[in-house]
Amino acid sequence: MRAIIVTGLSGAGKTLAIDCLEDMGYYCVDNMPPALIKNFLELASTGKGIEKAAFVIDVRGGALFDDLKDALEDLKKADVDYKILYFEASEKVLARRYNETRRSHPLAEGGSVLNGIRREKKMLKSLRDESDFIIDTSDLNISHLSAYISELVETEADKRTFTINIMSFGYKNGMPISADMVFDARFIPNPYYVKSLKNLTGNNKKVSQYVLKHDIAKQFMDRIESMITQLIPYYMNEGKYSLSVCFGCTGGHHRSVALANELYRRLTEDGHRTTLEHRDL
Repeated sequence: MRAIIVTGLSGAGKTLAIDCLEDMGYYCVDNMPPALIKNFLELASTGKGIEKAAFVIDVRGGALFDDLKDALEDLKKADVDYKILYFEASEKVLARRYNETRRSHPLAEGGSVLNGIRREKKMLKSLRDESDFIIDTSDLNISHLSAYISELVETEADKRTFTINIMSFGYKNGMPISADMVFDARFIPNPYYVKSLKNLTGNNKKVSQYVLKHDIAKQFMDRIESMITQLIPYYMNEGKYSLSVCFGCTGGHHRSVALANELYRRLTEDGHRTTLEHRDL
């Protein structure tokens, strides 16, 4: 099992970091009492399917935060591969962020935000020194932060968590709301007008063969497959971990179904994580 400890200064981007890790397939727990990490590991080891987890642990836990040292020892004893990501930013940037959101710093106690920030920095100094990575978010926007986190913690297995959701649909029933890419299959000869194929669907081998026998259909699929596989790393660099690819034809029964099935087959055989849905069948 792998674990990420997300900690650091309040307002430095820990919430954005946990959102990024969740998109990468981590089971995420915010404001986790350190003493409960051991119990979580015991639960995960009972076959719950949790292979990687991320915990946000910071001064919001109050006195509970003092248990972190023992919790890290528990992780070592359990042979858990863990990393500590420490997030910080300049005092000026943190103060501005609190001013913009109009939230109070957890250590301000009715005083100035700046005093709260400085108190927190002193409390976390030893933890900062033990961290595997120190990330200064002063000049990072959301997409850059996501890309940086991915680069730090991602393994080859994580790269395969990118999901391509493939859907077929019929234009007469409206466009899919969630589509990222839409490909129109209505230029391909329609099996609907072939008497023996009219009442079948693209899931039928005969219909699929009819649709894919045309050279233009083969070229169409080759180019779509090539484009998607080339774009995946760029989507991931921007913090996106899924892509919705939709094929449309008139009714959503023949051509779009056959093409969706074909792309699903190709990408699955290439080792991509892929889902398939025929909306209008």
